[in-house]
Amino acid sequence: MKVTPGKRKGLEAVSDSRGVIGAAAMDQRGSLKSAIAKDKGIDKKAVTNEMMAEFKEAVVRVLTPHASAILLDPEYGLSAAKLRAKNAGLLLAYENSGYDNTRPGRLPDLLDHYSVRRLVAHGADCIKILLYYTPFDPAEINDVKHAWVERIGAECTAADVPFFLEFVGYEEGMDEKGIEFARKKPECVTRSMQEFSKPQYAVDIMKVEVPITMAYVKGTRACKGDSAYTRDEAKEYFRKAAAAARKPFIYLSAGVSNDTFTETLDLAAETGVNFSGVLCGRATWKDGIPVYAKQGVKALEDWLSDQGVKNIKNVNGRLTAAKPWFGFYGVSSVAALA
Repeated sequence: MKVTPGKRKGLEAVSDSRGVIGAAAMDQRGSLKSAIAKDKGIDKKAVTNEMMAEFKEAVVRVLTPHASAILLDPEYGLSAAKLRAKNAGLLLAYENSGYDNTRPGRLPDLLDHYSVRRLVAHGADCIKILLYYTPFDPAEINDVKHAWVERIGAECTAADVPFFLEFVGYEEGMDEKGIEFARKKPECVTRSMQEFSKPQYAVDIMKVEVPITMAYVKGTRACKGDSAYTRDEAKEYFRKAAAAARKPFIYLSAGVSNDTFTETLDLAAETGVNFSGVLCGRATWKDGIPVYAKQGVKALEDWLSDQGVKNIKNVNGRLTAAKPWFGFYGVSSVAALA
């Protein structure tokens, strides 16, 4: 397996010395605006671009010394990108926030004023795309999504920059946090990982959900009531999903608490799956939103310096179980991919 020089350089830039990705995510837009507005008691439209940039800048300043990379959006995050620690690589998001809700299928869209080439010119080491995806959707919807991912993969290949694809599962008419979806989630994640491992997509790293919902794993701290699977069944789902991957993959935190995400990573470690790290956002900084909304940026920085750093260190502590992304190609060093 050969990895081109540009892709190799980009992946090295966002990994630690072991070849593990311990990245922080701060590319939230619509959801961050809504959360700030709610905690400030104002209309979402009253959340200014300056507030968004200020929040992102604080997170980047305080947390990137403890991360191998930071994921930002070019809409509000470019000023923050310049403040990241020297050790942290840069991923930039290429998709519009949210999805098209005027027709079925949660179809995605790209940012109007950006291309892969332009994002690289802004300093991106890697390009990231978010796609809402379920193998249970009609073929005509998924065909649109498959073609969309192929186009972006080709654009990243032409620019010789790594392509991170994040896919988030759903089922129309189902609560994604509910027990009914929890039962479908293992198959949804496994089949999605299998699909986007195919060479036509030119994905370099898959950013994936864990194949279970921790709140429904019997006997875990996260489980407060009904369960959908035993601990052993959950571990088997981790193994099945990992076995479906033909590309390196990292786990996303999916907005759960820091305690739940670290417990999830402990479970992944127990199974011995070959994940290559994390891209973790809200599990690190989301409890800082009310602090910022009510007390301002200085209070947010103080909170991040204390609890935010503790949160990211909690996650980093679990990455001893992660395997280097280049190990996926059967080599023991990046140099061997040349």
